[in-house]
Amino acid sequence: MTGLPIAVSIGDPAGIGPEVLAKAWVKRREQKLPPFFAIGDVRSISTVWKGPLRKIGEPSEAIGCFDEALPIMEVEDAGEIVPGKPNMPGARCAIASLEIAVGIVRENAASAIVTGPVSKAELYAIGFSHSGQTEFVAERCGVSPGNVAMMLAGPTLKTVCITTHVPLASVSALLTVELVVARARVTARGLQRDFGIEAPRIAMAGFNPHAGEGGALGREEIEILLPAIEQLRDEGIDIVGPLAADTMFHPRARAHYDVALCTYHDQALIPLKTLHFDDGVNMTLGLPIVRTAPDHGTAFEIAGQGLAEPGATIAAIRMAGEAAGRRAAAL
Repeated sequence: MTGLPIAVSIGDPAGIGPEVLAKAWVKRREQKLPPFFAIGDVRSISTVWKGPLRKIGEPSEAIGCFDEALPIMEVEDAGEIVPGKPNMPGARCAIASLEIAVGIVRENAASAIVTGPVSKAELYAIGFSHSGQTEFVAERCGVSPGNVAMMLAGPTLKTVCITTHVPLASVSALLTVELVVARARVTARGLQRDFGIEAPRIAMAGFNPHAGEGGALGREEIEILLPAIEQLRDEGIDIVGPLAADTMFHPRARAHYDVALCTYHDQALIPLKTLHFDDGVNMTLGLPIVRTAPDHGTAFEIAGQGLAEPGATIAAIRMAGEAAGRRAAAL
């Protein structure tokens, strides 16, 4: 570990982010979690949890009080907080929390950032122009969207999206040799840097059913994926494919690769969430800072009812701490 705490932006205060973060703190010793602190509206946590909270003014204060209370840096007033009922002040609070968290980590006052779940609909309503938190964090770090990759990770599977939050009908037109190569490069470097995998093995999923059946079911494999794979192999990256996506996620297949490079959002997320719904992590590869997030949404329908499972938040905090530790050790 780095000796610095992890910054956690709570996300939408009306969602389950505050609850799962508090539950993660309760399990801090059992799960051997590194010290972390929340960033957001204090009431978003106290509304759903009656455990000990400690307001802090600086990230360094989190280490000293972490054993006795959940440390929290308070940002702008989120207005009235009603679990399950998002509003515009809450969305503004979520963005402010995210902005502050990124700044703190970039200033080396915290070792990593874990971002809580937000509502894109609420964010868009207040003028948020990014397709998600991944793109927002990349911009704030000065990294082009083409040079980052969204990886979903669980104990037995890692997947990376080539295209992310776009309509399925648009994916074919967006796939290019250059995009596939860029995502694969970021993926290989990320697995080396953040997971300690010296020679990552990448499996490229086909876009069409049965990976196109030699062109009979589509030509994206022939015209885009195969040329990209050949270029990546020439660069020394261990990549196979394109493989039929319907047969590459069973246990025997997963034993032959470290990460599956998928052409579109659901191709990557359906197998990951099927296997690791309660402990899946979203990690952004290619950033100068470590950023993870629980791989679930705001779950407004169960917010405030004590039903939310903290497994994914616990996994995101642990993964962030491990990745930050590897980066620190490599310096």
